[in-house]
Amino acid sequence: MAWKRGRGVAAINYPTGMNLGGDPTQALVHSTPTGNFMVTLSSVDLGQGLRQVIAQICAETIGVPTEWVTVDTADTDTGPHCMGTFASRGTHRVGNAVIRAAQEARQVMLEVAAEELEADAADLETDGKGNIHVKGAPSLSISIFETALAAHFKHGRSISGRGMFLVPRSYPETETGAMKPSTCYAHACTVAEVEVDDETGEVRVLSIKNVFEIGRALNPKMVEQQLIGGSWMGMSHALYETTEPYYPVRDHGARDFNEYLMPGPGDIAETEIVVLERPSGDGPFGAKGPGEMCANPQIPAIANAIYDAVGVRVDTLPITPERVLRALRAQQAAA
Repeated sequence: MAWKRGRGVAAINYPTGMNLGGDPTQALVHSTPTGNFMVTLSSVDLGQGLRQVIAQICAETIGVPTEWVTVDTADTDTGPHCMGTFASRGTHRVGNAVIRAAQEARQVMLEVAAEELEADAADLETDGKGNIHVKGAPSLSISIFETALAAHFKHGRSISGRGMFLVPRSYPETETGAMKPSTCYAHACTVAEVEVDDETGEVRVLSIKNVFEIGRALNPKMVEQQLIGGSWMGMSHALYETTEPYYPVRDHGARDFNEYLMPGPGDIAETEIVVLERPSGDGPFGAKGPGEMCANPQIPAIANAIYDAVGVRVDTLPITPERVLRALRAQQAAA
């Protein structure tokens, strides 16, 4: 009886969003009289950092500091239409809609500034610090604060914009049902190394190494945190967590979260993340959706590593010691 070591590899690709109905998302952007900007959405931040990324996208498009942008995801009664926060679509779909709304708002802002500076709007640019100036002549400038005041109280204009993103529809072929479900795909590959006790069926994950291709990381630190957390979730799904209700019967199932099995800090494997940036042609600043994908490849990689270690396939999750031990005994009985 011994601990046996194995290594497993798995690679996946994952669609960003979907194609049903064009998967639309709308966004509204407007300036306050003080030159701050409000983004109004019906897209909910589930904790993945959507508000921060959308604020960055809006600020980059308009040409103001990120802290000048507030993102309001109130509800579907007061916000513009959104299909929802699912299918790893948030950054891609919402980001594209916000870019278009912010571009429209920026154009109005530049037109007002042009009137104040007695210049052509096409000759103006922002410096990213809150000022608008004539290209090649930084001394001919006006602050965005002053521009917003002039728009609201002098020119009677609303510095605002509307944006909508809609993917090209793909209709199923009558003969085969083939269609294009998404406009871009993210990719990942995971290598897992495990030890398996062939006497008890216990599995220890020694390391998980992940490579993710996500288009472009708009906020690298948030992406890294999401991918690491997702890797741990994938490991948890593979070896610990199960579904409710326990089909076909609930016997021996957890009754509350005190009994629901998840890995603790001492069970988390050494984790390595590598991010590859291959900008998407239709993504906001090249971004794709890494959301759900980050917890997927670890499961088959761990299953493959267990097979490499002790030569048994377990195709029911979670891969508990009992299931590994049963598979080992079935293997021995068949030998």
